[in-house]
Amino acid sequence: MTDMKPILTAQGLGKSFGAVRVLHDLEFSVRPGEVLGILGPNGAGKTTLFNLISGDIRDHHGELTFEGKPLTGPPNRRCKAGIGRTYQVPRPYSGMTTFENLVVAATFGSGRREVDCYESCSAILDECELMARANTMAGTLTLLDRKRLELARALAVGPRLLLLDEIAGGLTDDEGHALVELIRRIRSRGVTVVWIEHVLHALMAVADRLLVLNFGEKIAEGVPSEVIEDEEVQRVYMGVEA
Repeated sequence: MTDMKPILTAQGLGKSFGAVRVLHDLEFSVRPGEVLGILGPNGAGKTTLFNLISGDIRDHHGELTFEGKPLTGPPNRRCKAGIGRTYQVPRPYSGMTTFENLVVAATFGSGRREVDCYESCSAILDECELMARANTMAGTLTLLDRKRLELARALAVGPRLLLLDEIAGGLTDDEGHALVELIRRIRSRGVTVVWIEHVLHALMAVADRLLVLNFGEKIAEGVPSEVIEDEEVQRVYMGVEA
């Protein structure tokens, strides 16, 4: 894996909103098939980073590359290029069924014909434990099932790079274990995962590396067991004074 060219690279990445600097000179790369976990306190710039990768925000300093090419264009173009993401607050089409939500994601996110998406969407529903909710209106789903649907819709576009934004929040221990196993299966299919998460045990169970941000800057990066023992990480993220 170490000899593979990165699937995603950030070089000198910066973003400000007026006088507020949210990201500053951020550099990192993600290898194909890797799970990179991103940690940091609230306001560290994590979601802004995702918004830059997905195209929700496009004005920035520095460079983002995906599969060796500059990452440009609106979100729909980046989605069709192979980038799928979830949002911290699920955004289903409330007036459609769970299955219809997946079909919309698959057709518009991948460019396939609707009829060609039915089989794969059914398989994703089953994998995300939503088959029993296939004909349920998305607006009536519980929070847990909306989170499952958010992940299912991201998978429906057939991503090579999957961005997960706090998908484990609010889950029970058993549900968290099931999510970890699902992400392992996704990775085993060759999908690269970048995962923002505050549920640390879930992230530690599956991440190959951790990247820690604070006030828009990288303060640590590396093997999870080593990063989590870093004194600066413990002080900033866990409130532990050395």
